[in-house]
Amino acid sequence: MLFGLDGVEIGLIIVFLCLFGAILSGFPVAFAIGGAAIVSFGILAMLDSAGILIHEAVDTGSPAYRALLSEGVPPLDISQFRYPDLPRIAQPLFQGGWELALDRNISFIVNRINERVLAGASIETLLAVLMFVLMGITLERSRIANDLLTTMARVFGPLPGGLAVAVVVVGTFLAASTGIVGATVVTMGLLSLPTMLRNNYSPELATGVIAASGTLGQIIPPSIVIVLLGTLAGDIYSTAQEARAQAAGCGDALTYLGQVAVVSVGTLFQAALLPGIFLALLYGLYAFGYAVLNPSKAPPVMGDGATGDYITRGEKLTWFAGVPVALVAAFFIAGAAGLMGSQTIVVDAYSTQGQVASLRTNVSPQCQEAMIDLHGQRAWDRAVVEQQAIEESGVAQTSTRLTDEERAAERVRMTGAAAPIGTGIAIFFLGAALVLSFARGIAPADEPRPLAIGGLGIVLGLLADILFIGPTTSPGATVLILLAPGLLVLWSLREAAVRLARNDLVRVVFPPLVLIVAVLGSILGGITNPTPAAALGAGGAIMLAAFRKLKEDGRSGRIIIGSALAIIVMLLLGVNFDLRVGVGETNFAQWVAYLVAQACYLFAIFGLLYSCVVLWTGGVLTPVVRETAKVTSMVFTILIGSQLLNLVVISFGGEHYIQDFLRSFDSEMKVFLIVMLVLFVLGFVLDFLEIIYIVIPIVGPVIYGGTMDPKWVTIMIAVNLQTSFLTPPFGFALFYLRGVAPKEVTTGHIYRGVVPFVLIQILGLAILWFFPAIVTIVPDLFPN
Repeated sequence: MLFGLDGVEIGLIIVFLCLFGAILSGFPVAFAIGGAAIVSFGILAMLDSAGILIHEAVDTGSPAYRALLSEGVPPLDISQFRYPDLPRIAQPLFQGGWELALDRNISFIVNRINERVLAGASIETLLAVLMFVLMGITLERSRIANDLLTTMARVFGPLPGGLAVAVVVVGTFLAASTGIVGATVVTMGLLSLPTMLRNNYSPELATGVIAASGTLGQIIPPSIVIVLLGTLAGDIYSTAQEARAQAAGCGDALTYLGQVAVVSVGTLFQAALLPGIFLALLYGLYAFGYAVLNPSKAPPVMGDGATGDYITRGEKLTWFAGVPVALVAAFFIAGAAGLMGSQTIVVDAYSTQGQVASLRTNVSPQCQEAMIDLHGQRAWDRAVVEQQAIEESGVAQTSTRLTDEERAAERVRMTGAAAPIGTGIAIFFLGAALVLSFARGIAPADEPRPLAIGGLGIVLGLLADILFIGPTTSPGATVLILLAPGLLVLWSLREAAVRLARNDLVRVVFPPLVLIVAVLGSILGGITNPTPAAALGAGGAIMLAAFRKLKEDGRSGRIIIGSALAIIVMLLLGVNFDLRVGVGETNFAQWVAYLVAQACYLFAIFGLLYSCVVLWTGGVLTPVVRETAKVTSMVFTILIGSQLLNLVVISFGGEHYIQDFLRSFDSEMKVFLIVMLVLFVLGFVLDFLEIIYIVIPIVGPVIYGGTMDPKWVTIMIAVNLQTSFLTPPFGFALFYLRGVAPKEVTTGHIYRGVVPFVLIQILGLAILWFFPAIVTIVPDLFPN
């Protein structure tokens, strides 16, 4: 053996040295990875042909190996690390020669590119990357950060460290709307860093808080990191759990686990929400605490005043706290009391009868033993009792077709049990009441009558729902009954919007907030998957940017507002009417709803095209599309190059060698801790994309093949990867900030300023490690 090292170990060293050398060479990273794969494979092929690299593998034909198998030790657990005394045999690094490995790699990479880049099942999810990048760059070019920083500085500036806290708030907001670290760090560095320095802020605190806040886009949804990592982790977890079930003697993962081995990007978005907000809170608390301990380095800054009426403390408490809390409380109390709820009387043609046991019990003895080890004896005994009860009753879970009489009787029962107020109507009027309350608080000196008319319309609408609308009322009749009170509410909301627009905070925060709620709400609520939601976000960002451009040029934005309203109307019609005209019997109300929805759709498309024309003529659309193409192309090129590098590692057994080493530890938590430490160290020199596509496929089958929650594992990795943007010397956020920082801010200032936030990241990881419920609570509340 060369230098006393195994041939596989030398191969791994050569691959990673070539990778680091290629990255440091100055070539674009996307091409450097592929080049490192080709160069490293060539070096290994030459050394292998010269007979220099020898691998000592476990002799699978030895009596000692067969004895371990006879004792029931799984083949995956038998390795030179766990059983160092096993006989070994010397063999070449490439089994069958490097020519065979090259042929196999070329065939595999063609199939993998076709599967993951061109036409595979994961390509739809990866399209969300393109849409989210387009959304983020468009919002960044629309100068949303400028307005947010100005407004938040006015709100938080009078507090100790207020400007730093404002940067954290804006960073959190931009993370949920743009999700692009480079754009966020550069924008906030250009806008806030000079202001903070002029107000005697410490350069270390100023640069540290900007760099750290800019990286929140890596964890707060919608996050490109989670989309890419989730797509990869979902495949690895499913494959690893199937292999685990087969090793346990069970037929599939569903039998062994008692649940489907699936983790989706939407679920990971849910899991990442609280950890992202938690990290932002830690950043803000550190900035505030630093200012309290060092008031001269982070002094309060008095703003120049905000637009709007003077509001007393009592008026603030009444209209911004008291009334909204009372309205929301009334909403939930009505739901709990049965006054508000679903009014649907749709009865399925089939009825599910019977039940199934919590675990499958008709399994082999080996699988039974493995399931008892996994779930516990009590869970297995409960499943056995459940299965016996099902067999004795003779009614397993089956679907039977209901007769017309049975469906009619069920419809009568549901009609009698329906709540007086429908959920959809209650939500609409609750939202309208909250807007009216906020508008009253914003302008308390204005005439209250227009808002009171809206309140009257809400009361009349609720009474009309109780008295005249029931489960059997058609959607067309419902629209006619609610038309008069609805028009009163809409007229009042128009006046409320005018008053709210006079407030800087509402005017700046509300438009992007609506977009964020629409995108994240549709994903977190399980309404749609990330790709359509990303398309909605991209279209909304284009329209929002065009509206701002029109306002800057002194032109009307009515077409864009009308398009947004058309989308809302179209969605409401789709929810309340069956728009499948021509299918079965179509009544007049359906035809009217279909024609209105079609008109709204065409007008919305016209508004989107008009927005594109506005941005194109204003010189905004071209750089946005160009930058989106650059970022997306880089991501997919790194994906291809990383596949090449992985195949090189696989071709000489490096992947199995690393996995055998990790499996040699008895504790899977210890294994995961080792992986997290390796990822943290690699973050000093590698970008998150390289780590995702090079390291995770190698260690993934081990860390996703155990009992740990895949959501928790993935979010822990994502937070760890976020740290790679901050760790010197190659943290990308540091390079972005260095490029826009004034000359008086040195690289040493940036490095020293970011160290506390790296420690905060480590503290955040430790808290998530010991309190995993922070990650799992939201997916448990909103299961997909």
